[in-house]
Amino acid sequence: MFGDFPGPVVVGVDDSPGAIPAVRWAAREAARLHRPLRVVHATEEILLGAPRPYRDVGEVREMVRIHGHRLLQAAGRAVREEVGEIGPRLILRGERRARALLDEAADACLVVLATPGIRPMGRVFAGSVSIALSAHVRCPLAIVRGHVAEDSPPEDGPVVVGVDGSPASEAALALAFEEASWRQAPLTAVHCWEDRFLAAVREEKRLTLHSPAVAEHEHEVLGQRLAGWREKYPDVPVNREVVRGRAAERLLDFTDRARMLVVGNRGHGGVAGLLLGSTCQAVMSYALCPVLVARDKG
Repeated sequence: MFGDFPGPVVVGVDDSPGAIPAVRWAAREAARLHRPLRVVHATEEILLGAPRPYRDVGEVREMVRIHGHRLLQAAGRAVREEVGEIGPRLILRGERRARALLDEAADACLVVLATPGIRPMGRVFAGSVSIALSAHVRCPLAIVRGHVAEDSPPEDGPVVVGVDGSPASEAALALAFEEASWRQAPLTAVHCWEDRFLAAVREEKRLTLHSPAVAEHEHEVLGQRLAGWREKYPDVPVNREVVRGRAAERLLDFTDRARMLVVGNRGHGGVAGLLLGSTCQAVMSYALCPVLVARDKG
């Protein structure tokens, strides 16, 4: 999967608490992939929010530029502490963060973002930049949370991947097996099914659903999707899970004990991206572990 993208690992950095953990995670991935690391900070959104008493726009720009350089220098130190052999390229861009990262991601093999905030009960939420990039970048996108010790993902947890049979989930499988093999981790493949769209029809016609038969069929579907990948990665132990319910909710059930969740995104931006990528956006918002998003190349 990463071999399809020859460029660097790109990570966005700001002054949020999760930025440096995301940079460290990106540095480890860059070292593993033997790729250069590019650390990017964008300033325009900060300038737009500058208080009115600052009459000298030039002074504000200089203050913001200095602040941005300090953030980048801190990120550079974190990279050297994590993987000393990688010298990151530090980039300061005077534009909106989403635009800057999309431009830098044009030749990237992986884009890494920190989660921008935390909901009650320790859950995170995906910001507009994460959503924009998940809909538009060609390479995989990683959403990494800045963890405190008590809720960090377990080091021995599985890599979890969502499988629905679509081209996007095939891309997710490729990425998940690659990650599990490198990490020497087991893989949990989760296939979800639900019948909410036909529930009203069955109720009107007084029909019943034979759930065991449906579950057996879905097990066969999952087995077919995994067959080729298990042969390609015989070193990866695979646990198959077929569960009933909404995909996002069921996938999140597995993330608290996972070291990583991999999903495919079928969104293409705009309204289509919001609808087709709804599961992807939900797990990006609420998963405690890092989320790796694979895009269908079609």
